[in-house]
Amino acid sequence: MKAKTYNIIRYGAKTLAVLPLFIVAFLFTACSDEPDTSNYYTFKGEMMSTYLKTHEQFSDYAAIVDRAGLMDLLSAYGHYTCFAPTNDAIQAYLKSRGMNSVSDLSDADCDTIARTHLVENMFATSEMNDGTLTTANMNKRFIEITHDFDNDSNGVVRLNRAANIIFTLQDDSVENGIMQPIDGVLTSSSRMLPNVLKDNPRISLFYKALQDTHLEDSLYAYIDESYDHTLYPRVKYTSHVNQETATAPDEKKSGFTAFVPTDSILRLKYGITTMEQLYQKACEIYDATYPEDVDKPYHCFDSLTNRKNPLNRLIAYHILDRDVIGWNLLTPRNDIGISTTQMNPVDWYETMLPHTMLKFERLTVVRYAGNSELGQRYVNRRYDDDYQITGAKVSQTVENGVENTALNGRYFYVDDLLAFSEQTRDIVDGVRIRMDLSTIFPEMMTMNIRQNGDPSHNDPAYDETAKYGRNYYFPDGYLKNVKVNGDFIYRRPRNYYDSYEGDEFNMFGNYDITFKIPPVPYEGDWQIRMGYAQEPTRGIAQIYFDGVPQGIPLDMTVALNDPSILGSDWVSNYAGMTQEQLARDQKALKNKGYYRGAAGGYRINGEGHPTGYSDRTVFATQTQTFRIVLCTVHIDPNKDHFLRFRSVSTKMGNNNEFMLDYLELVPKSVYGVTDEGEIEDML
Repeated sequence: MKAKTYNIIRYGAKTLAVLPLFIVAFLFTACSDEPDTSNYYTFKGEMMSTYLKTHEQFSDYAAIVDRAGLMDLLSAYGHYTCFAPTNDAIQAYLKSRGMNSVSDLSDADCDTIARTHLVENMFATSEMNDGTLTTANMNKRFIEITHDFDNDSNGVVRLNRAANIIFTLQDDSVENGIMQPIDGVLTSSSRMLPNVLKDNPRISLFYKALQDTHLEDSLYAYIDESYDHTLYPRVKYTSHVNQETATAPDEKKSGFTAFVPTDSILRLKYGITTMEQLYQKACEIYDATYPEDVDKPYHCFDSLTNRKNPLNRLIAYHILDRDVIGWNLLTPRNDIGISTTQMNPVDWYETMLPHTMLKFERLTVVRYAGNSELGQRYVNRRYDDDYQITGAKVSQTVENGVENTALNGRYFYVDDLLAFSEQTRDIVDGVRIRMDLSTIFPEMMTMNIRQNGDPSHNDPAYDETAKYGRNYYFPDGYLKNVKVNGDFIYRRPRNYYDSYEGDEFNMFGNYDITFKIPPVPYEGDWQIRMGYAQEPTRGIAQIYFDGVPQGIPLDMTVALNDPSILGSDWVSNYAGMTQEQLARDQKALKNKGYYRGAAGGYRINGEGHPTGYSDRTVFATQTQTFRIVLCTVHIDPNKDHFLRFRSVSTKMGNNNEFMLDYLELVPKSVYGVTDEGEIEDML
């Protein structure tokens, strides 16, 4: 089945594109204001509204929902989770505020309380993993999930470290969702991240350093009021044979995530109890990393606000300019598409120390666990046959009664200082840096766009319900350090797509996109690779690095078994090759500017495949999923560098498609081994 000759349709705020008459007729016939009942539950029994009204122990919450005007919503079509507080929980909450009854609450209070306990998605307790719930509540805040024991020693789900789901009442189904009664009232902070950090006495040194360096001033950004999503219509598109829609994000927010060593960690590990001692530790680290700054005027305790001051650098390196909404999202959500017995799921994010990144790793490979804990997440870890650097462990949560979530971000405890030291720069970061494209743009995580939805389901053709998740596109200027011409679309993850971690970006139309690449840790020759899936419907693009064209245009219709690459020499079963054969295969591909796809990545074979969903296909075995060398260049690590992709295809008219899946920044110490006949690991 081939894609339409012209397959981008816009509708909403702007005029429809010029289309053949029969397609326009179909579009208007197919669109309807009536809900698609195939995507919703039907009226066969008790609704959520009835449950609240007929169970006396929830009468106070029912009154709150009623005053908020949401009872009709819970009587209708939908799929909700209701974390209903008991009357005892509501009364304890009212008492803490000096109130006697629900009638003392304002209408605004009722609206906030009602929405805080409602989620527009269905979650059984078995689906609630440590971190945060994957869907925000109706107050647009994310609920933190941990696990605990109740007074009867039952294992229970704990929400926001403040309330337990009542074991005997959990997972009670109604026609339009799931009831999860709780023994406390959930609240959310309306303050900014610095205010939340200030209130925790266990991290007083870090907060004092944040103040004294004036980095605190940068952490109050929240929402861009000038952004108006209604100006941007829904887009309909076809990628290969998949018919989908995408929308612009609803809002444009800024967010931050801090990784904070407690005062006790600083004292026990380094003997640090004062700001002067913390400054001296910063000098010890950064004088070696940035020796050119040692004799500068700003290298002193009286110049902490200078961005090149050692303490300023130390604190900035602990902060990301994105809101990572949960501990479970520091690495790929649910390890999607990653062979966790072969490699640890890893993500890299830029910090507020210019031109540096933090490496986050979830420990899953037993062979390289050492004394670390399987399943936990670590920062700046490298533990392999050559090095045993354990990094800093990220705590799943903080103490009960302590707030770590703000309106514009959150913080996590770490069990050590984080430092862009010589060891981090040269060893931890001196590896192949693979980054899913969705991790490069901070807005993807702050807005909870990355890996949203249910990857086990595809959508009906041109679905608008977003029942299983949303695809997004980004107007020019929405993403920082990105210039877009054309439709730049993020396709949410599906388990059976030929995409690393299940998701991908597509460009459509007469596209031209330029974006800043992630920073490399040190100066030298670096190979920049891109992973993607070849499809006959995709086009051709010219690649530029810092404005300079790189080689001949990239043709995305060509697979690895094409005569211009390996032709009949292609062997799918690389696992059956000897080491010598693997070396020859890798060298032959490298000479053509290609590498097999990631051997640690896979897709699940979809519906219609003989083995159904249970069978995996590893990307390295396919001719259509691979990595191409965009360029090999000498990179100055202290400057920003940009990639540009410009459509030069004419064979498909204006229906050009280009896929961007993941990038790899590879130092010569890694890519150069094949020149000596060795093997670069294929993971």
